[in-house]
Amino acid sequence: MMIKESLPVVISVVHPNIGGWLGSYYVRKNLNPWYASLKKPSWTPPNWVFGPVWTTLYSSIGYSSYLVWRDGGGCKEVALPLSIYGANLALNWAWTPIFFGGHKIKLALYDILLVWGTSAAMAVTFYKVNPLAGLLIIPYFAWCTLASTLNYVIYRDNPQKAIEDKKE
Repeated sequence: MMIKESLPVVISVVHPNIGGWLGSYYVRKNLNPWYASLKKPSWTPPNWVFGPVWTTLYSSIGYSSYLVWRDGGGCKEVALPLSIYGANLALNWAWTPIFFGGHKIKLALYDILLVWGTSAAMAVTFYKVNPLAGLLIIPYFAWCTLASTLNYVIYRDNPQKAIEDKKE
């Protein structure tokens, strides 16, 4: 009985991490020399921070989606919050191949701004179904704010790389 009840939780927590794990291929392949060559602000987190932070955040938003699914009375009743979640996750997963794989700093900025906006919408719609689910999105929203700002500053401070974006 315990396994049957916990399986949806495990699936919900692991699911968002799949895109992160797949995206790590692009990160590892492009950390050196491409990412290392970019001018970054002094407040850029060290590279080793990103993996644990994203794993924690993906797990948290996955658990939040479980709470919404569980407490929302079924997928039809919570179609809007879960659709926002799905869109957010797809946009989030797309950012890494765009930025690291394609070196498209400007396009990645547009993408991450959509991630930021959908994370805010997700927090609000999740909160209406389950307040804890909405509150668990706050750290994700905060990190997306930092990531969006970092992407913007990298775009602004690397005009030659931005010009190369246009040529490709």
